[in-house]
Amino acid sequence: MSKVAFKKIMVGFAFSPNLKANVYESLRMAHYFGGELIFVHVGSKTPEKESRFKEIVASSPIHSEKFTIEWREGNPVNSLLQASEEFKVDLILLGALKRENVVKFYLGSIARKITRRAKCSVLLLIKPSVERKPCQHIVVNGFDSPQTKDTIESSFLVAKALGVKKISLIEEISTSEVAVAVDDDKSLRRATLKKEKLRRREQTRVKDVVKKLPAKLTADINWTTQSIFGRRGYSIGHYAKVVRADLLVMNAQENLGFIDRLITRDLEHILAELPTDVLIINPRRNV
Repeated sequence: MSKVAFKKIMVGFAFSPNLKANVYESLRMAHYFGGELIFVHVGSKTPEKESRFKEIVASSPIHSEKFTIEWREGNPVNSLLQASEEFKVDLILLGALKRENVVKFYLGSIARKITRRAKCSVLLLIKPSVERKPCQHIVVNGFDSPQTKDTIESSFLVAKALGVKKISLIEEISTSEVAVAVDDDKSLRRATLKKEKLRRREQTRVKDVVKKLPAKLTADINWTTQSIFGRRGYSIGHYAKVVRADLLVMNAQENLGFIDRLITRDLEHILAELPTDVLIINPRRNV
């Protein structure tokens, strides 16, 4: 049984131009996953705000009886993280900007800080829509990591819930692994053979993960593997952008030491410039 299930979904919301789209997207997600919604606003509660929010919820084509609205005061990041712990949520849903250098409420650096510290999965939406835009293609990291099995399994669960028919499982191979000085035909052939060996190794590893999943989970989904060489995190983000994926599914950032935090890590490349909507899988809540 998967360690990841989205039965409690928390939505951090602000009274921004995207409020209606974010609310509609949240209600759709809760409907697809059969989950309970907890809307959290960090800021003052007024009758006008409450009335406006409830009107938007009531206007949605998809209704949910399993939702609550929480009003919190304080620092947005700390308040939302505290609420996620308090309600033991499985997924935090946030709006996010494509580029982090423009910072707005609940967007940019706030979403990034929450993503780094959350003890559950996080879904970052850069293109919420009032009208549903079907998710057709999911790109998933196939990194050689202990977390990857849960991430791959979760991507198939998400695909089933959203009706997605195409999944691309991407193995990013660092160029340092194929670092061979090429100065003649012989060394070029040696480098080519090494790359092909690494590609076969990574594809075999990822295919073995998928083959061990329940058949009903992978049925009717066209899944493929693809090896790409480059900087981990940056390369898969670029790939997702080029193929116009609707969703990129990534491992959560591993718990690293102080020195390691000074270095730009895999997920940081993605968060700096989101290529599409991004789902970050963190199975710790369900373990």
